[in-house]
Amino acid sequence: MEYLIGIQGPDYVLVAADTVAASSIVQMKHGFLEAISLIMWMIKNEKTPYHVNLLLAGYDDHDGPALYYMDYLAALAKAPFAAHGYGAFLTLSILDRYYKPGITREEAVELLKKCLEELQQRFILNLASFNARFIDKDGIHEVDNIPLPKATS
Repeated sequence: MEYLIGIQGPDYVLVAADTVAASSIVQMKHGFLEAISLIMWMIKNEKTPYHVNLLLAGYDDHDGPALYYMDYLAALAKAPFAAHGYGAFLTLSILDRYYKPGITREEAVELLKKCLEELQQRFILNLASFNARFIDKDGIHEVDNIPLPKATS
């Protein structure tokens, strides 16, 4: 993964990541990320640890949706929106401009599209496809039909 983004709404969190696996250490298995056990193994067994940045998103029956930003130094902060990777430098200003606390699911998908279009125009890597999911009280739901514009030269 080269780019990771999360947007929190009143009753959900929308997360998306590119599907480039050039340097990814995280995988989905049975609908859950297996990152934590892998990170713990690397810390314990590697002489040269990886620098791992992550977004942690979930839903709690008591507190509702939550999105946390964690960097490679383990600094953790709750955030209404967040992005990791070099693409974050290009899209955080878009998130800052268009995010609003009561954002609907449809508006969150449109905001995600704005960010992905910016990456297509300005980012040096060709991130051709993305996986996106909503996390809410009913579980994890795949987001379909996030068309990306064709890259122009």
